[in-house]
Amino acid sequence: MDIIYGTMELMKSQELKTVAIQLRKRGKTYAEIQAALGTEVPKSTLSYWCSGIVLSDKQQERIDRIKHASNVKARAAALAAIYKKRSEYLQGFAELNKSIASLCEDERLAKTALAILYLGEGSKGSGKITFGNANPDVIKLFLTLLRFCYKLDEAKFRCTLQCRADQDIKKLEKFWQDVTGIPSKQFYGARIDPRSIGQPSRNTAYKGVCRIDYLSAGIFYDIMSVIDVLFVEYSLPKYMGR
Repeated sequence: MDIIYGTMELMKSQELKTVAIQLRKRGKTYAEIQAALGTEVPKSTLSYWCSGIVLSDKQQERIDRIKHASNVKARAAALAAIYKKRSEYLQGFAELNKSIASLCEDERLAKTALAILYLGEGSKGSGKITFGNANPDVIKLFLTLLRFCYKLDEAKFRCTLQCRADQDIKKLEKFWQDVTGIPSKQFYGARIDPRSIGQPSRNTAYKGVCRIDYLSAGIFYDIMSVIDVLFVEYSLPKYMGR
């Protein structure tokens, strides 16, 4: 019985090989041959069977075109899979931390967040609030926290744009007015970086740096006191080595 079964398998293999060779001589790709055979013959086996076949230039060009298209499709699928996996990975962090936003409804926590943000991007020696950044979201966050934590006089805000020589200042001012909610009359004249004169901007999305000034020594010193408290608290030995 085993001999009969083995003989039948050999005949089937010979038939598959014959068909595969015929298809290859017609210029079919190995993927097309696999589909035509209707069975999973490895490409390495097909390559061995068809090793002596010489394709015409036209046939080889067709196979090369199909291979290229297949490789492009495979790369796109691989990139899509990587993007999906990374998106799911990052979404996990978003889900983990989304409850933090509600914590900032507590004024003490909001003030702590404001102080840490100011520690990174604010001026510490001016006796007034001075904060600058090129990222609109950072500016929005700063102003949202500042307005939440303190009762402000909006007329005390001043804005200064720092931009490149070839940028449209009017458009930049309108952009930052919309971001900050501060009217144009409270914008100082833009400051152009002299190093950019005669140098075309490469990053068309760059909107310059928006510097926010709020004329209040009291709020400035209050924020600095929060920073001092954080420095004292988190420099204690109990936090060392973490």
